[in-house]
Amino acid sequence: MKAYVAGVGMTRFEKPETRDWQYWDMAREAGSAALADAGITYAEVEQVPVGYCFQPSTAGQRAAYELGLTGVPVYNVNNNCATGSSALMLARQFVEGGVADCVLALGFEKMKRGALGGGADGGDFSTSPVARHYGVMAARHGFEMSPPTAQIFGDAAREHMENYGTTEAQLAAVGAKNHRHSANNPYAQFQDVYGVDEILAARVVHRPLTKLQCSPTSDGAAAAVVVSERFLERHEPTRQAVEIVAQAMTTDTEESFASGSCVDVVGQPMSREAARQVYERSGLGIDDVDVVELHDCFSINELLTYEALGMCEEGESGELVESGATTYGGRWVVNPSGGLISKGHPLGATGIAQVAELVWQLRGEAGPRQVPGARVGLAHNIGLGGAAVVTLLRAAG
Repeated sequence: MKAYVAGVGMTRFEKPETRDWQYWDMAREAGSAALADAGITYAEVEQVPVGYCFQPSTAGQRAAYELGLTGVPVYNVNNNCATGSSALMLARQFVEGGVADCVLALGFEKMKRGALGGGADGGDFSTSPVARHYGVMAARHGFEMSPPTAQIFGDAAREHMENYGTTEAQLAAVGAKNHRHSANNPYAQFQDVYGVDEILAARVVHRPLTKLQCSPTSDGAAAAVVVSERFLERHEPTRQAVEIVAQAMTTDTEESFASGSCVDVVGQPMSREAARQVYERSGLGIDDVDVVELHDCFSINELLTYEALGMCEEGESGELVESGATTYGGRWVVNPSGGLISKGHPLGATGIAQVAELVWQLRGEAGPRQVPGARVGLAHNIGLGGAAVVTLLRAAG
């Protein structure tokens, strides 16, 4: 049975502690918008997977209760930065498996200011779920006094530069592109435009990554209504439904750790395999894709993901972004929303917000950031520790 996204909604992503709201307020705003977009009420929802990382157990119920008290199952999902897409994947599986005809995938996060930690409990990396990942980093690069997540991705950038001649200007071009795109996104945390030189001149977080190449901590929520074909036959949708053509999740394999490379340990092999599965299941390839929302938690990860998705050969991603192939007028438009770097990164909401952007793009409703003629979109969401989810969507008709 096919699954469709019938409605989407999200809040603006905000700098933590700047807006007086709680996570359930965010969830109510995003969830109500998605239900209205689908033209349904919460009473028609049969299952609710809810993604978040930093709230307590059963926060999913507390959030969903803002939409209604109907007694439907609520599932609390936590998969690091891939949490939102993991909740969406559960929604799709419920629908495709015939368990439910209408599912609401919801994701939110209320975060603290400052850099994201490395997943250690009280600083003890021996008890961290990502201890093996950081161990690979430390064995090759040592451990510096910089934020752990920026450090492991920054070390991946150093390796890419050493192996392929990737330049700091090419890394900065990712940030410049995504900040430029976010200027047209009213949901984005940042809407300022920066040139490559300004990005290079910003404060260094972990060499070669500057602040304007790193995703911020954010508050916000996103939601998507996922429905079956028979649900669409019974309901006249107020908006065009978008088909989930294929979706895949992968986790770490031996390849992630065997090389001792941070490029592998931050997830490029997972992303490559998830993309391969999606292409195989859909019969489509990257050349069929018009618009991409991918996980640019740091500028280097956008370059690594170009290679993993097959947009270029290994080592050629710096030249790809510099050529203009991944912005308006190029071969693809990547992160028209501004991506994580500029739109923001509330972990539980990120994956669903990516799909919301793609749904708007494929329905032709993205306003000044609309990708002309967009028919096929690809979302890529990855979490260290690890999980990678790739989702392929296609406009109906």
